[in-house]
Amino acid sequence: MNGVTISFDKSRTYINLMLNPSEFTSEVDIREVRTQLESGETKRLYVSEKALKTACDTANHYFKTGDGTIVQERIGERKNAEVEFRVPEDGMQANLILTTPYGGKLPSLSTIKSLAIKNRVVRGLSTKIITSMLNTAKQSEPGTVLEETVAKGLPARNGRNSKFIPLVPNALERVLKPQTNDGERVDMRNLGEVICVKANTPVLRRTAPTQGRSGFDVKGNKIPAVSGEWVDFKMGSGTVVSDNDANLLMSSISGMPKYRDQIMNIDDTFICNGVNVGTGHVNYEGAVLVNGDVTEKMQIKAAGDVTINGFVESAYIEAGGDIIITEGAMGKVNDAQGEYQCKLIAAGSIHIQHGQGIDVQCSGNVTVGRQLAYSRLRCGGAVIVGQIDKPMGNLFACEIISQERVEAGTLGAVSGSTLKVDFSPGFNLLLERKDSLDELLRQIRENNLKHKEKITLIQSKKIPKELQRKAAEAVELFNNESALLEWLENKANEVKTAKESYQSDIKLIANKRLYPGVSAKLNNRNWRSEREYDRARIHYDSHQWHYEPIV
Repeated sequence: MNGVTISFDKSRTYINLMLNPSEFTSEVDIREVRTQLESGETKRLYVSEKALKTACDTANHYFKTGDGTIVQERIGERKNAEVEFRVPEDGMQANLILTTPYGGKLPSLSTIKSLAIKNRVVRGLSTKIITSMLNTAKQSEPGTVLEETVAKGLPARNGRNSKFIPLVPNALERVLKPQTNDGERVDMRNLGEVICVKANTPVLRRTAPTQGRSGFDVKGNKIPAVSGEWVDFKMGSGTVVSDNDANLLMSSISGMPKYRDQIMNIDDTFICNGVNVGTGHVNYEGAVLVNGDVTEKMQIKAAGDVTINGFVESAYIEAGGDIIITEGAMGKVNDAQGEYQCKLIAAGSIHIQHGQGIDVQCSGNVTVGRQLAYSRLRCGGAVIVGQIDKPMGNLFACEIISQERVEAGTLGAVSGSTLKVDFSPGFNLLLERKDSLDELLRQIRENNLKHKEKITLIQSKKIPKELQRKAAEAVELFNNESALLEWLENKANEVKTAKESYQSDIKLIANKRLYPGVSAKLNNRNWRSEREYDRARIHYDSHQWHYEPIV
């Protein structure tokens, strides 16, 4: 281009542009100048668009007015890489911001380490990440801004509080974990000895709290750990702290151990060899252990667990804990009235080996060893038919209300008998609780906002001495209301999370086969199998039921 000269200064650092309008044949085109700058040694150097435009505009003005004044402008330069460290207030990490050079130099690894020390980043620096950034910078366009976390502190790990270790298992745990024979094969019939303890037997141990581990930030400051605390025993019935060891809980009576919610109870246990017309009904303020069968029309009511090492036929069993039946349970069904002659009601969980024609109600899980058919279930947990680790039992011709998964080897039957599973009641209880909390939260939030405005107004005024006590009381009431609001917001978030978890937890799982006639329901959303499926999972997501084969 006539009249356009691009040159370096003596140090070859700066780019100078000289425009001579008297040599122009036409107005200088800034795009042509830019194209020329993007070739040769100036290719990777920094060019100021503003300075370039000003020089071209001035020279074109002189050309149009016939002025031959030469325009000289410094329009660019060779820039080295720019390095900056960004450390947040907590000092737990440091980010390196590296701007790639315009024809200049990249810093070396040792240079960046020195700069880190100058910026008080002295611990947790990763040379691997810095080296990777430098390699990336070599291949990047000039002026590219790279940012990575190159140093991390170590958060303090607070100590754990003392915890409790049961020294004897619950009866239900023993049943769900069958014994192993010498050949390492699991024997479902061998459920081990019945767990009853004698007086002065160790039942619960308390471990010492841990000290935790201190940490550090990237500036080298030590972050102290908070030590764990001793947690007191929650004394259950039938237990006493050992005279020789303050961290050991002993049984004070003979009975059946029950560990729940960090409380160990020793239930006074009634033991009999069967419940029949000869023994009469059993009503006991403790645990009941039956080493035999429970015959037709007999009743057992217990405040603790009920364990039956036998068979139950058309009986009524009610427990304040778990119900464990190591054999089966069976009852007649009055089709006209829908009455079940065999009823099991528990505040905890229920386990049976196999069942037919039974009415089950419990707050926990229902576990079945082999098969369950022609029954009605209402539980607050899951329904699992088969071994806990891999359920392969059969479940068909039942009406189930559950709040967690229903899992078996086979769901439904070849005959097409209906298996209905309804997850709605538990979900609706959560919705009611959520709506109530949301409404209460809305009202308190509105009131708190009004009160905040009033308190701010009061605090901005000069309060007479005789009213200062009342003003302080008002502030205290406002603070209490704010604390209540925060507590309610946490509860509302917990319920919201519980609602989401509920929808992800409910599912049907068939580990072998799923037959026609199986249905799942959540309010007005229904799914029904119209054909036979291999291994399948039916789960709820995005307000719909979805079928998914198990590979």
